[in-house]
Amino acid sequence: MSAPGLPYVLAHSQWAVPAFSVLELAPRRARWCVCIPVINEGARIVAQLERSRPFAAGLDFAIADGGSTDGVLNEQHLRTTVVRALLTKTGPGKLSAQMRMAMAWGLEQGYEGLIFVDGNNKDGPEALPRFAKLLDEGWDHVQGSRYAPGGKGVNTPLSRHLGVLLLHAPLISLAARHRYTDTTNGFRAYSARLLLDQRVQPFRDVFSAYELHYYLAIRAARLGFKVCETPVTREYPAKGKTPTKISPLRGNLRVLGTLLRAVRGAYDPPAS
Repeated sequence: MSAPGLPYVLAHSQWAVPAFSVLELAPRRARWCVCIPVINEGARIVAQLERSRPFAAGLDFAIADGGSTDGVLNEQHLRTTVVRALLTKTGPGKLSAQMRMAMAWGLEQGYEGLIFVDGNNKDGPEALPRFAKLLDEGWDHVQGSRYAPGGKGVNTPLSRHLGVLLLHAPLISLAARHRYTDTTNGFRAYSARLLLDQRVQPFRDVFSAYELHYYLAIRAARLGFKVCETPVTREYPAKGKTPTKISPLRGNLRVLGTLLRAVRGAYDPPAS
């Protein structure tokens, strides 16, 4: 089980955010917060936090836990890491619900931007300072890409490689009117300015699984926010099971349906 925390009461009561608790381990020290969604990542998140330590200067870190039961997110261990706060979702929803939880908490804490990175130890933390620099330069949506110049994909499954390059990225790019190359990559950053814009409205219950990733990439570009990619390294294990929460058949069909809905604007806020 995760370490216990106190139930969090939103100041912005109109935001749709799943119920969650917060275990605060340190005060806010930075302008940017690295938000790490996890659920039962075990040794992977332990290794990732240790790998992130050399790149943590000028950054706060928060774990956005979806309800882990593996016991690695205990308070005693977390106090030895770079983690400032553990957010534990107790309400419904999957990845996008975890993201809404982290976004709501982060914005209410006063962060000027949030950097999201998966908690399965696939992403190179050496890119973290680059995301922070781009936020500082005024970019609103920064997409990490293994296909951008300087990026690197290691042991990427062929099906994932082809799906991104031939289907996912072209469709998102078409809808966004902006070229993206790695639209399934969860390593990305958002400015507070983007997330708080009334034309965006990320705090809606329609965002439960992967919808928010796709929607924000499209919406940010379509509304004229500053959007860019930055090179990252994403490395899959050379052997063993691929770390992913997407099942081969049913999960990929859901992802495809979500992608098509995002492309046709189904997640846009109701017209005012």
